[in-house]
Amino acid sequence: MSRKMGLNASSSQFTLEGEPFSHPGGSVHYFRVPRAYWRDRLMKMKACGINTLTTYVPWSLHQPERQVFNFHTQLDLEAYINLAAQLGLWVILRPGPYISSDLDLGGLPSWLLRDRNMKLRTTYPGFTEAVNVFFDKLIPKVLPLQFKKGGPIIAVQLENEYGSFGQDESYMLFIKEALQSRGISELLLTSDNHDGLKSGGVNGAIQTVKLQKLNQKDIQNLNAIQPNSPTLVMECWTGWYDVWGDLHHVFLADLVSTVREILRRGMSINLYMFHGGSSFGFMSGALANPSYKALVPSYDYDAPLTEAGEYTPKYHLLRDLFSRYNSNLSPLLVAYEPAIMYQHLSLWDALSLTEGSPTPVNMENLPVNNGNGQSYGYTLYETTITSGGLLKSGDNIRDRALVFVDRTFIGLFKHRNLELAVPDGKGQRTLSLLVENCGRVHRGRDLDKQRKGLVGDILLNNIPLRDFTIYSLDMKPSFIDRFVRFITLEALFPGFFMGRLFAYGYPSDTFVKLPGWGKGVVFINGLNLGRYWSIGPQQTLYLPGPFLNSGINQIIVFEEQEAEYKIQFEDTPDLGMAVDIQ
Repeated sequence: MSRKMGLNASSSQFTLEGEPFSHPGGSVHYFRVPRAYWRDRLMKMKACGINTLTTYVPWSLHQPERQVFNFHTQLDLEAYINLAAQLGLWVILRPGPYISSDLDLGGLPSWLLRDRNMKLRTTYPGFTEAVNVFFDKLIPKVLPLQFKKGGPIIAVQLENEYGSFGQDESYMLFIKEALQSRGISELLLTSDNHDGLKSGGVNGAIQTVKLQKLNQKDIQNLNAIQPNSPTLVMECWTGWYDVWGDLHHVFLADLVSTVREILRRGMSINLYMFHGGSSFGFMSGALANPSYKALVPSYDYDAPLTEAGEYTPKYHLLRDLFSRYNSNLSPLLVAYEPAIMYQHLSLWDALSLTEGSPTPVNMENLPVNNGNGQSYGYTLYETTITSGGLLKSGDNIRDRALVFVDRTFIGLFKHRNLELAVPDGKGQRTLSLLVENCGRVHRGRDLDKQRKGLVGDILLNNIPLRDFTIYSLDMKPSFIDRFVRFITLEALFPGFFMGRLFAYGYPSDTFVKLPGWGKGVVFINGLNLGRYWSIGPQQTLYLPGPFLNSGINQIIVFEEQEAEYKIQFEDTPDLGMAVDIQ
């Protein structure tokens, strides 16, 4: 089936096939929701009165290594878009290549940083060549799903918030041509906050705005730029993300009033997020300014549907509002009943060697993963010392490092903590630095500076340390499978601990809680649920029922410093003490 006229923005109102079109939209990211729950979440969104799904496409997940592409299972974008079509939803696709989305490096693959001259989000040849390779794989998958070819995709967004970053006037034109030359023919969009509207656009694409509260000046600025075009609030933020060490953010201002006013003015809207889900594994990004802060794995976002897909008061208020514009809403679905499992588990540890190097090597340039370096996780650097003294990081540690002498913990390097005393001792001793990539910054002008691990010399008594043995702890399933065979009963810190969870019948959702543990990572049946950290705010990790088997399930925990040797399972999340978003 083919259609002649897609989504059009040539007048003050959107039209689809020549008819007036209003698209209340909602963001649900396939890569943050277990595939088994895709249908549930999208049906709940449609039942609220939403007719358009928006989703980002994370380059870093689809191309984790330069020669490796993944569009299967959890990352089957075609299946996700086809499911949306089956449910009667239109789709706005946001393929980047940079997407932000509060992901590590804004969704860009870290192997790009192996190029020491890399200039991300520019027309630097090393970047554009990589984008072209990715688009050569991605775009053919979505071409048949465009509206004019009978599919649900009615619009495609170019990049994301480039007006707040823009350093290269030719870059957005390159992205536009890269999509159109490969066959993208639907309406093109750009999306910026109020600071980026003036410089974020490109000829041939309609500009849209992002906001949390309706600011008349933002709308006026957008209308001044494109006076004869419809207004689309591409991201009306329903909440916000959380960072380690802060409080849990909730948006108590009247979201419904903002949405009501947007609809009253005849503008179109997309709720970001409608359902946030979880940034499983090491997906989460970080902030650089005013100081470095890493995001938690929960992407609950205080959205209308919770991290576990349950209804909230926001959902019901929005559904009531949208019902005034659409009297034919789908019936509400019954949410999954969460499981309550309180088994307590004992666990144990292991480790695996990779490479040696005369000087420090950042994780992106480690000779691992078929020459693609290490993207996420921890890296352990060990060398021999013959004296104590003053150890200086020179701000060359990204982002935290536990420091050990002969495997005895002596201190922690982190941002603004640049010196550490090494105790005196006899003979040769092993100095170990366990460096964690807490998450690459996902926005701003520091993207090119996001190499992790040791990025320069570490000095002991002002002498650079040399001859490192380097252990790559990337925490991939292959890594987990490799070391599990060699686990012992001896408990060492930092270490890996393993146990079993027994689930019966059809497992339901639950939340992992680790009271008495410090900081680390949780794996269920080889799947990385994400980081935990006692400083909060997040105190539980969401464990979707589809991640569990009926019967025995393997649990592995990597813990840095302390463990209670027990893990609890709760029926409700604990995202921490809340603070209003101003």
